[in-house]
Amino acid sequence: MQLVDKLIYYMQYPFVKYALVVGILIALCSSLFGATLVLKRFSFIGDGLSHVAFGAMAVGSVLKLTNNTIIVMPVTVAAAILILMSGQNAKLKGDAAIAMMSVGALAVGYLIMNVFSTSANVSGDVCSTLFGSTSILTLTMGEVWLCIVMSICVIAFFCLFYNRIFAVTFDESFTRAIGKNAGAYNLALAVIIAVIIVLAMNLVGSLLITALLVFPALSAMRVMYSFRSVVLYSAVLSVVGTLAGMLVSILFSTPVGSTIVACDMVIFAFNSIAGKVMRR
Repeated sequence: MQLVDKLIYYMQYPFVKYALVVGILIALCSSLFGATLVLKRFSFIGDGLSHVAFGAMAVGSVLKLTNNTIIVMPVTVAAAILILMSGQNAKLKGDAAIAMMSVGALAVGYLIMNVFSTSANVSGDVCSTLFGSTSILTLTMGEVWLCIVMSICVIAFFCLFYNRIFAVTFDESFTRAIGKNAGAYNLALAVIIAVIIVLAMNLVGSLLITALLVFPALSAMRVMYSFRSVVLYSAVLSVVGTLAGMLVSILFSTPVGSTIVACDMVIFAFNSIAGKVMRR
């Protein structure tokens, strides 16, 4: 009962409501494309792009930009395009390109923050950027509306081009054979993943974003057998896991990003057990 009273008390504050709205939107957007990344065996693009976003955010912090999204968003989108183009190069495979860009951006970002930062707590700034911070609870109304608009665009793209996304996910050769530009849809997917990652950095941190993309999809695949049902169920699981993680974080003062990922792990374990029971 005391926890319920505490939750009701916190829900009176607008910044808590803003954080929950943004968290749910980010979870929904990331879950829609998680199944595609898993099935295309391209899950680690989220990891690579999140490290690039960390490097860009480090530059923004050194330049003392009031809104790091101005530099983080275009840099991350450009990195997504570069990774996609590198993956088509016979001399440099996609996984190698992701590994190089991921480690390089992470190292350069940490170096910049140590050499040029004027903050008295560089280690704390780096840790909060990598693993999530309380900045999700300090969102302005403008940032909330930006997230809402971007989320609507992402969801609209998925709904409008669902059939094309389905085709590209399972058979790119067939997609090209019927006269569709598979490369353009792959490029659009990479750009959208980059946008989702930038939006999610304040929620779970750059090192934990891949979990937000992959865990709900893998959980849904344990009990569902069609692409549509996997996407819908993963969306439900992602929203539930994120909401539960944020509420637990608010009530018990635990790290937001780590708590959300822990909830996703519990959901994955439950669905794995449920899948085995259903197959029996």
